[in-house]
Amino acid sequence: MQIKIVALNARFTHSCLALFHVRNELEKNCPGVATELCQLTINDSYYETFLRLSHGNPDYIFFSAAVWNSDRVEQLIRDLQNCLPDCGVVVGGPQAEVIGCNLAPVRCCVVSGDMEAVGGDFYRDLEQKRLQPLYGGSFLRMPDRLLLSPYREGDFLTHLRNRNIYYESSRGCPFACTYCLSSAEQGVYHKPLPQVEAELAQILHYKPSTLRFVDRTFNDQPQRALAIWKFLMTHEVATLFHFEISPDRFTEEMFTFLQTVPAGRFQFEIGVQSTHPPTLQAVNRVMDRVIALNNIKRLAALGVIHLHADLILGLPHETKESFGRSFADLFATGAHYLQMGLLKLLPGTSISRDAAGWSYVSCGSPPYAVLVNQWMEHAVLQELYWFCECVEKFVNNRYFPSLWAYLRRREEDVFVFFQDLLRLCQQQDFFRLAPTQEFMGQLLCQFIEGREDGPLLLEVLRYDWLRCGHRFLPSFLQVERAEEQPQAVKDALYQQAAAGLSGLFNGLFEKGGRNHFFKTGFFLRFSGACLRELGLSRDEGRRVVMFLSDREESVYRLHKTIVLPAC
Repeated sequence: MQIKIVALNARFTHSCLALFHVRNELEKNCPGVATELCQLTINDSYYETFLRLSHGNPDYIFFSAAVWNSDRVEQLIRDLQNCLPDCGVVVGGPQAEVIGCNLAPVRCCVVSGDMEAVGGDFYRDLEQKRLQPLYGGSFLRMPDRLLLSPYREGDFLTHLRNRNIYYESSRGCPFACTYCLSSAEQGVYHKPLPQVEAELAQILHYKPSTLRFVDRTFNDQPQRALAIWKFLMTHEVATLFHFEISPDRFTEEMFTFLQTVPAGRFQFEIGVQSTHPPTLQAVNRVMDRVIALNNIKRLAALGVIHLHADLILGLPHETKESFGRSFADLFATGAHYLQMGLLKLLPGTSISRDAAGWSYVSCGSPPYAVLVNQWMEHAVLQELYWFCECVEKFVNNRYFPSLWAYLRRREEDVFVFFQDLLRLCQQQDFFRLAPTQEFMGQLLCQFIEGREDGPLLLEVLRYDWLRCGHRFLPSFLQVERAEEQPQAVKDALYQQAAAGLSGLFNGLFEKGGRNHFFKTGFFLRFSGACLRELGLSRDEGRRVVMFLSDREESVYRLHKTIVLPAC
């Protein structure tokens, strides 16, 4: 029996954990079966994807269906049935039941739940080619639960080569948020720590570039999470480790340890969703928001862990004003990436069943994005959607970190700030053009014109531009002609170095390294006010900042700077 097991990932670098579990269960329960893993993407040529799946006339094709690929899975199943009428089709994953309903009367078998929990009747019917329309099972309800890593040694050299690897140290979620499919079942199963360490050691032997833990709340047991972090740091690999964490479940011991983690090794995805108490209560999101926000600030202050914080637009009881406060609360934490997505009314979630009572209207096809509810008219949702897109483009990169830090220190009303910036972007047709650093910097320069602190912010933008590694100033960041130009600053310093001016360049370059020092650096004079804002100096006078070619060991890996002594 020939079976192809298929995932349509969002991009090539992703992999699909479920495929490996399905393969192992099939081979365990159907001796003699020949399986083939097919990891494709939704961006591949449709026809070429179809040809790869139909090649060899398989007996069955198994699909893993999610919100982002369900339309293509449906289309493939319809066309495969026409071309391979004797080939059975099995669909699993979050969108499996929806696809099964949409395809009727096209013949298709749906597996709902966990493959490890599917009963023996499924495999018997599979071998006899008389599958029923629906099978199901829950791992969390199994009396004897054993959750093993599905990876084999050969997988790392083939199916997982040059891809992110996904790993679950636990299954289930301690929360029951009404918008999430994980709320359908209560309970969490945690693998024993010795097992986790053995499985991670196997994976890390192959030095993957990225290892993503798919635990719904990795730190629901803080001491266990800390033990795993400590184990990971004993391995000499450059792997980036990604975790989904709850921001209010941290201990002082965890913070102490995280101070020792090298930059770029950990990445936290933090689900905040809202800071509006009625909204959190309505969606059953249990979180101490004061502790959560304070912990995110502390994590950001470490400067070594990339923080990806989430808000959801369109939740119950969330108005434009309360969403603005939620955004301001999250912006104030200093998280590096603010993901603000529309609420999706996913089939099977509690909130989708209650949608009519809250006057929700959503798109009829995946990803089921909200269009209107009783707290936000469509025009308001539309405005806030573009607001979120504006923040996405300007904030979620390494282009302007000093500017955003300035707004936080000054406690500026950032909701108003970005609303005003959005209006300028729409006037300039920004969302139809490429959001390059140069274009966005030009818009920001235009935006700050007329502000009392405009000249200071212009200097801050110059600083951020040069910290990104540029060795020139674009037209909108040029120094006024009456001021000292960068080349003049450099030439004057070079002459002082050549003259051996005492103390000015002590320790900055070795004997014979003067020319290289000046060739690779960029020199610009900044005001005392700007340097104080940037935390580079406490003096009143203007000083020269040198931008080096070396990068910092930090989240953004910006270029290092040196404030030269006054002369």
